[in-house]
Amino acid sequence: MTDLRGSDSESAPWYEVAAGTGPAPELGWVDDPWDDPPGLTSAETSRPTPRARLVKRILLAVVALALVGALVTGAVGLWVIVQINPPGERGEAATFVVEQGDDLVSVSTRLRATGFIRHSGVFQWYAKRNGGLEPEPGYYTLRPLDTMGNLAAALRRSPNATFTSVTFPEGYTVAQMAARLAVKMPRLRSDQFLAATRDGEVTSEFLPPGIRSLEGLLFPDTYQVSNAESERQVVARMLRLTERVGRQEGLDDPLLRGPLSPYEVLIVASLIEREARFDEDRPRIARVILNRLELGMRLEVDASLYYGHDPRTPFATLRRLDSPYNTYVYPGLPPTPIANPGRASIRAALNPSVDPSPGDPICRSLLDPTKCRYLYYVLSDKAGHHVFSATPEQHDENVKRARAAGLLS
Repeated sequence: MTDLRGSDSESAPWYEVAAGTGPAPELGWVDDPWDDPPGLTSAETSRPTPRARLVKRILLAVVALALVGALVTGAVGLWVIVQINPPGERGEAATFVVEQGDDLVSVSTRLRATGFIRHSGVFQWYAKRNGGLEPEPGYYTLRPLDTMGNLAAALRRSPNATFTSVTFPEGYTVAQMAARLAVKMPRLRSDQFLAATRDGEVTSEFLPPGIRSLEGLLFPDTYQVSNAESERQVVARMLRLTERVGRQEGLDDPLLRGPLSPYEVLIVASLIEREARFDEDRPRIARVILNRLELGMRLEVDASLYYGHDPRTPFATLRRLDSPYNTYVYPGLPPTPIANPGRASIRAALNPSVDPSPGDPICRSLLDPTKCRYLYYVLSDKAGHHVFSATPEQHDENVKRARAAGLLS
């Protein structure tokens, strides 16, 4: 019988093929209408182009940068919040001074320097965004590391106490300081100021036993004197500043001050202060004084004669006085400083210049130029500069020139 189904697999029913009873299908591609759907181009079925890959990478980079930016912004924001509202306990209340002429920048800088805030720039930014800040000069009570809102609010209120700026020039005596303070602040009395410098209640580590006068130990500077301060408190502040400046310059260093005590260095500094007008002269005047002390010569410092006397008194009259401050009569240092020296004079007393080298013109006339020393000085011009010499003969010539120029009385 002839098989009507044929022998090729295409005519075998699907169920026979699936069951394995029909002929095996030939290997090869079987067309499917979904293989090439209408409207699909070859470009869409191919791999991405280099341009597409570049665009994809750029998009990924942008997303990554955005994420990093968000993280950085969040971290910065958190840091700023910590500056504005510091964690932990607030410090003990302390006094903060707003000075004449202060603005937001100077106030924030000093708040940072004194430990009230951690970042001056953030405080400036915060204050500007919250009404600004123009504090009145005076004394304020603030808590270190308080919130910037509390600090700004406290500085916008009136100060606990106002103050007056009082300037005491270098070379002033305590008597001159007392008079200056009384003029600037009439409620403070000069006699009470002077009493506080003499009664021994306010003293210093640099003051030798048996000496009560604070002459030479009150630092000349500009002070913001509160309307709540007494004369004694002002004296104590000035004394503490001299101690601080003295330590900064090495007044407590035995190697630096040599054979002199701290108090004797202050005496030398006071002589320098009243003799020198220009900083370049101070170290050489210091060297003259120290050389004369070492050689046992009288200092012959004109300024010492005027201490405690009317400055209009003729020099010839003062030179004849029998006084421990007459350094033309008595050798060695005067018993106390003759004024209150500034930093430059204290520094010069501790760091005198070296003596001239043997080749210096003032040394050539000496039998042994290697032993040339600065021993004399006198005014050389109306501005107040000095000329220095090593021999009496040189000094006499310099004095003649000074007299001829009208520099000496």
